[in-house]
Amino acid sequence: MPPPRSRVHWKYPCLLAVFLLGGCASVRKERGHSEVATLVEERTGLKTRWNQGTPEDAQVQQHLNALLAQALTSDRAVEVALLNNPALQGTYEELGVSQADMVQAGLLTNPSFSGSIGFPLSSDGVTETEFSIVQGFVDLFTLPLRKRVAKEQFMADTLRVAHEALATTAEVRQTFTEVQARQQLVALRREVFQAADAAAELADRQRTAGNVTALVLATEQASLEQARLDLAQDELALFEAREHLNRLMGLFGARVQWTLSEKLPEVPVSEAPLEHLETLAIRQRLDIDAARKQASLLWNALELARSTRFFGRVEVGVHTHRDANGPRLFGPTLSLELPIFDQRQALIARLEAQYRQGEDRLTELSVNARSEVRAARARLMTLRNMAERYQKAVLPLRATIVEESQRQYNAMQIGLPALLIARREQVEAWRAYLETVRDYWTTRADLERLVGGRLPKGTAPAAPPPSPLPPS
Repeated sequence: MPPPRSRVHWKYPCLLAVFLLGGCASVRKERGHSEVATLVEERTGLKTRWNQGTPEDAQVQQHLNALLAQALTSDRAVEVALLNNPALQGTYEELGVSQADMVQAGLLTNPSFSGSIGFPLSSDGVTETEFSIVQGFVDLFTLPLRKRVAKEQFMADTLRVAHEALATTAEVRQTFTEVQARQQLVALRREVFQAADAAAELADRQRTAGNVTALVLATEQASLEQARLDLAQDELALFEAREHLNRLMGLFGARVQWTLSEKLPEVPVSEAPLEHLETLAIRQRLDIDAARKQASLLWNALELARSTRFFGRVEVGVHTHRDANGPRLFGPTLSLELPIFDQRQALIARLEAQYRQGEDRLTELSVNARSEVRAARARLMTLRNMAERYQKAVLPLRATIVEESQRQYNAMQIGLPALLIARREQVEAWRAYLETVRDYWTTRADLERLVGGRLPKGTAPAAPPPSPLPPS
């Protein structure tokens, strides 16, 4: 009766050791976010945080409450958004996905275990068993390149996430500027409304006394109603701007009761040199750097596919068995997949196309970045010059026109319609000035986004022009 027969396939001891070490890789949640936080802080001076359901998150919430308890500034609004914006927090999770892919790329494939048992069908038979453990061999040679490709992908994803954080920063600053401008416009409209209300009340008393005509009374009342409508429209615009900022900061409930203490800052007297912004954008824009790394990793992936196109699955090991009444045998085993039909030609063609796409995308980003920087810089300089003309010429002239119109109206040299026109044009000039200053600061925030960092500061702002107080 022959003895039971068994066969076991094993990797060489060194290969088994590599396999065991390959299984030691782990995912660290904080990896990637520290790089994002550093990039954001370098470019904004503010810290960001990734909520991960840890006890430290409660400290972040306390810090948010402390920030919102104070009068909100542009920097504080950005800090709140970096810590609390839900969309941005979701973007941070992409780092976990990318890191998991990177860890996966550094792992060897699992070994395959198989076994069989044969039971005799007659009394003179014997039970036979066979077991095998096999492990892929090509992974050992492709592992370094696969890890490099995955690492470059993780770095590119990290840069993209940081770029999203900077884009959120720019949007918060722009929206905060909009709230500041809208708040001042509402204050201006309230002054106009109060003046119109007083003028209408005075005209009504004068009409009762018979000192003015019905036309004068109707004109004042029409001006009052128009001022009421303008105030309601600007109050709605302010409310909508605040709600936009609330969404960016991820606020709801009692937290939306924040206040502003700062007025819209005046434009600088002069700008710092801005001639080399194109070069600065190409050097430090994170999305351009991410596209550059994406093209590099696609090239490495293409090289990996090309270098293994003639290698299918390769499994090596050793086996031992002993025949009935025979000696025990020991020797290596080898299993090859013959790449006759599938030589990865489709995968290679796909990677070649994706690599060309990556190169084209990098070129597109670079060209667009240069053009967008030039356009934003031109807009910034134009708006600064416009604000300066409003300060030095338009607003003083409008104030003079109103003073002279009031003097002539008191002397009965002009009628009330002419005086009302002078007042209205003064208010509209002031409104246009505020909108120009607002557009300057929103363009500056956009230009900082386009160059991927803060702009050099210009000369300190000049003193703001006096706010018009419409005469009653």
